[in-house]
Amino acid sequence: MLAPMCLAKPKKSYYFAFLTTLGSVIGGVFGYLIGMFSFELIQPMIELLKYDSKLEHVKIWFADWGFWAILIAGFSPIPYKLFTIAAGMLNMLFIPFVLASIVGRGARFFLVAFLVSLGGDNLRNKLNDYIERIGWAVSAVIVVGLLIYKLS
Repeated sequence: MLAPMCLAKPKKSYYFAFLTTLGSVIGGVFGYLIGMFSFELIQPMIELLKYDSKLEHVKIWFADWGFWAILIAGFSPIPYKLFTIAAGMLNMLFIPFVLASIVGRGARFFLVAFLVSLGGDNLRNKLNDYIERIGWAVSAVIVVGLLIYKLS
């Protein structure tokens, strides 16, 4: 949705990216609150949607990475909503959660706005084809960097 809006009004691309980031982070805070206070209510829905095994993987990521797990999930095609719920459920500190969400989601949305402003209409089709690959590539670089940092 962001890319077509940026293409329609290129001069407002960064404004749209800001609004998208703000809305996503607010949504992430709601996910955090759900995980913290109401997880029992949504657990059946998570199981129904077959997200329960993914949630277990998210818990493992949090045990090892915490802040970085949210940042990576915010930027990459990984389901950010599961990470927000898990962050609340596992009592991640709120301020680091919000900061990681702002950086991760903001980087993703401002990257889209920037690329669209560079390429215009010609980029729209390519962006739709490659945005997930770009997200995974950048996420892989971040994870490798973190692994190197953690192991050294």
